Amino acid sequence: MSIGNKLKIAICGKSGLVGSKLEEFFNPQHNKIVGLKIRQETTIESIAKQLEGCDILINLSGTTILARWSDEYKKGLRSSRIDSTKKVVDAMKICKEKPKLFLSASAVGIYDSNYSHDDDSKKYADDFLSALCLEWEAEAKKAEPLGVRVVQMRFGVIFAKEGGAMDKILPPFKMGVGGKLGSGTQMVSWIHIEDLLRAVEFIIKTPAITGSVNFTSPYPLSNIEQTKILGKVLKRPTFFCVPAFLIKLIFGEGANVILDSKEVYPSRLLEHGFVFHYEKFEDALREIVG
Repeated sequence: MSIGNKLKIAICGKSGLVGSKLEEFFNPQHNKIVGLKIRQETTIESIAKQLEGCDILINLSGTTILARWSDEYKKGLRSSRIDSTKKVVDAMKICKEKPKLFLSASAVGIYDSNYSHDDDSKKYADDFLSALCLEWEAEAKKAEPLGVRVVQMRFGVIFAKEGGAMDKILPPFKMGVGGKLGSGTQMVSWIHIEDLLRAVEFIIKTPAITGSVNFTSPYPLSNIEQTKILGKVLKRPTFFCVPAFLIKLIFGEGANVILDSKEVYPSRLLEHGFVFHYEKFEDALREIVG
């Protein structure tokens, strides 16, 4: 599959940050972009009709994890990921001409906080988010027996000018009230949106890549290091601290996303020759605030 040829790309979750940026990225190359909207009432047949003849299916569906997790919200987190993935796989089963590549989102939240991880790590966390990611990936893997190449994109924290984590991080620092979160010792595995888009293109061009792929910079850093760099680049003080109990009070169980350590390395991308434009957080930050 060559990006040089016009491709038909279906994106589930096209209105989100990653989906909209992928559409922007692939559109100038005259590819045909199909936006898949999957609701509870959406039939398998109607999805199959839209998928027919697509070269690539990119599944980004899922309610944001950066929120307060009530029991009701957790149900939404699960159904927005598992049910939609199940539907697209069932739709592929009845397609005459199936997608050649299925790129399905996942997250570094799958990993245990006590270890460092490459793409082959099987040390998974024992919590809701990890269980959710494992179930999500298992549903996506069901496309493999159909002869579809499946890649699970395990996203780290995504940084972009247009939104994502930076929307939450930058305002307090710009106001001079930024600081570490909890102990600050937790490792943050992150990726600049431009590298994420280029990694998707790289995977499309590299048929040898299958299975789980860590979408993270080669240089994770601690929240304390991140805080220092934010202070340096924005020329603002960083002596404030948001205590862990306050984060837990605001986000409930969802606080784990902010406070848990995730030290993750993109070994599969690097082994195949992918070159990051933004390896270091400071370079990524300067591009975003510049």
